[in-house]
Amino acid sequence: MRRPRVCIHVPIEGDLKARIRATCRVFDIDIGVPREELLGSLHDVEGILLTPRVQVDAEFFDAAPKLRVVSTVSVGYDPFDIDEATRRGVVVGHTPGVLTNAVTDLTMSMIFSLGLKLFPAEAYVRSGGWARHEPPPGLGFDVRGRTLGVIGFGRIGQEVTRRMQGFGMRTLWYDLFDSPPHGAPQSERRGLRELLAESDFVSLHANLDAGSRLLIGAEELGKMKPSAYLVNTARGGLVDQSALTQALQTGALAGAALDVLEAEPPDLNDPIVTLPNVICFPHIGSATEETRRAMRELAVDNLLAVLAEERPPAAVNPEVLGRSPGL
Repeated sequence: MRRPRVCIHVPIEGDLKARIRATCRVFDIDIGVPREELLGSLHDVEGILLTPRVQVDAEFFDAAPKLRVVSTVSVGYDPFDIDEATRRGVVVGHTPGVLTNAVTDLTMSMIFSLGLKLFPAEAYVRSGGWARHEPPPGLGFDVRGRTLGVIGFGRIGQEVTRRMQGFGMRTLWYDLFDSPPHGAPQSERRGLRELLAESDFVSLHANLDAGSRLLIGAEELGKMKPSAYLVNTARGGLVDQSALTQALQTGALAGAALDVLEAEPPDLNDPIVTLPNVICFPHIGSATEETRRAMRELAVDNLLAVLAEERPPAAVNPEVLGRSPGL
């Protein structure tokens, strides 16, 4: 049996590596090696397991002329040139679905933290303000009866909508399609500007591509209520971060909760992470043991399926699959 050559460019568990070794010739390249060293090792590689830290572009494909599948241990793939991959007949696999619950949990936690002012209250205690009998931070508010606007009505956006409706929130949604997907919770569709104007919380769950980059800029932020909050657990590139920083500094927006930024990690002098009305986390939307394991498993499933000329569970560019009789 022919054994295709595979590069593993991300840490994975031994049992997952054993699954790949059972049918493939495998070599590992440390995730921190220079790009030149990585590209120099890909001349006979047919499959690669990696993360979006790697820029997968024409130069990458030139270095790997035998490549059949790029499988990323992530749901996001914005550093990958999908058009170029498709042109060259390379399947790109990713890991949607398995992180829906984890990202939804984080989104809900952010909404409640903003509304209840949990972080100012915690800082008040930690800094000794309570012990010194200083005046406490201002009161929070109930999310029940408030309006949540969800931008991006895919799996995660739908689950956030479903759960927050259970806490009494009125919900709106916006996406490029006009009709809700099958099985989606009942919610009111709005145009983007109308959603921004009506919402007390705006939560971003859209994919990042050429059409959605900087979807929320100064003009869009200006449509939001000064009392409203922006929540982003999707991609930093969806938001014009300098415009958001200015809106938060001037009081044009009440606050924000961010798990993603334009540049990750941020510059040490980036003001967005120090503003008192911002909660910022280091891209932890999928950071549970169970979710990360499921993402690695799915990435391996995608890799092995394509190499076995079978249909992978999650392909970004499924149109490539029809080019091979085995797929």
